[in-house]
Amino acid sequence: MTRDELKQAILSIIQDILPDENFATLDPSAKLRDQIGLDSMDFLDIVMELRKRYGVEVPEADYPQLATLNSCLDYLEPRITK
Repeated sequence: MTRDELKQAILSIIQDILPDENFATLDPSAKLRDQIGLDSMDFLDIVMELRKRYGVEVPEADYPQLATLNSCLDYLEPRITK
């Protein structure tokens, strides 16, 4: 999976969870929680969906590494082998 494909996959998961949000102006280096209506339950849903779709286990201690779209990509890219 390329980095761009991974980015699209992450955005797809977020859009499934938050279908009413506008992602057109999303800044990949800014915190997702500051840009979209992402609460802690939504965040957990994203983590669970990553595990379900890609088999990626994200320990709670690593949650801060998923704060921005870019940090999500950096964290997930070496862990997703599809």
